[in-house]
Amino acid sequence: MVTIDHDAVLRARVLLLGSGQPSRAELVGAYRVLAEVSPQAYMPKLVDALLALRHESRDPKVDLALAAEASRAARRIEAGAPNRAERLHRALDAHQASLFVLGHRAEGRAICEELAESGRSEPLASVLAEEGYFREAAELDEEAARIGIQEHSFWNMVRWAANLEGAGLHDAASAVFSELLEKTRRKAAEQRTALAILTWELVHFSRMRENVGDEASAAAARREALSVLEELATTGEPKDWSCILAWWRTLFVLSGRAAEPAASPESPMPPFGTELRWSRNVRDGFLGMLPGLEAEAAKLREADRLPELVDIQRRIGIRAAVREGDHPYLFEDRFTPYFDEGVTLARRLPDNHARLARALTDRSMFLVAARSFQPAHADFAEAVALLHDR
Repeated sequence: MVTIDHDAVLRARVLLLGSGQPSRAELVGAYRVLAEVSPQAYMPKLVDALLALRHESRDPKVDLALAAEASRAARRIEAGAPNRAERLHRALDAHQASLFVLGHRAEGRAICEELAESGRSEPLASVLAEEGYFREAAELDEEAARIGIQEHSFWNMVRWAANLEGAGLHDAASAVFSELLEKTRRKAAEQRTALAILTWELVHFSRMRENVGDEASAAAARREALSVLEELATTGEPKDWSCILAWWRTLFVLSGRAAEPAASPESPMPPFGTELRWSRNVRDGFLGMLPGLEAEAAKLREADRLPELVDIQRRIGIRAAVREGDHPYLFEDRFTPYFDEGVTLARRLPDNHARLARALTDRSMFLVAARSFQPAHADFAEAVALLHDR
């Protein structure tokens, strides 16, 4: 039985009815008291106040405490209350994110499982992918798509295809990505999406098929991408689009997954194919590899071991894209050196058409992101010629 502190209740009501503007901390204190007296009215307000106060915090331990309390409060909101599911999702999402920041993966995964049970499976799919459970992650993606929870958007379809590919289900991955590609073709024809996005998707699909030895499909996708690039180089985008760098970054980073260590529960890796759902500690660990990679690149450069150097420099460039690849300010100036060096090094390799074509393709897709369409077309035309002449 809960003992009601009537003086505390009175103070809370006076605070809320007063003419002043209470701080977020004061609101949390008031709602904590009143939620015990009138849970139907004040438990939802307590959840909102706790999450708002968490946004003010810069202390991960405080963040976790507030998010955990918000989760407990959200669970206590009565079934059928307006916006209960939305509040519960927000609270649990904040809770799992705070747990992962502090490295509490087991607890964070348990919260993600609770989220999935309540109808939001994306966080759990990301955690599973981080730990190398790609088939299980793909099953969640498929289930969400089948029952209509997720829209068949770029982000959902790329994640689903990436998880299928990670599980070794390459034909299924290509089928999912083909569905996205067909939708993008229609939208581009109706000027409802950028030709740049269509180009990036076509190139990524060509890589998917090339990786499994389907040269005919890969070549067809490259030829179609070259045709779109020719249109961009000649006339530009039919419409102006807001910043679309996240589309480029997602597919560029995904293209480098095979060169990275395999994901496992003991050594999680980023959930390649997603844009925002990287656990903080996993992202920090991925970027934390940079000093080691740069040291290795210096040794390879000194030893003139060019093939390995080209590969290491690409891994460094992918991390640069993770770190700031969606920032439009001075985008071309900041990233040009990475891609120019990749092409310069690859040109020094005798008869290594595959690495040079990859470097040219990488630079071409970057130049599309930078809206330098004519140089992008020239690079990709050279890459296509190299690949078709092998």
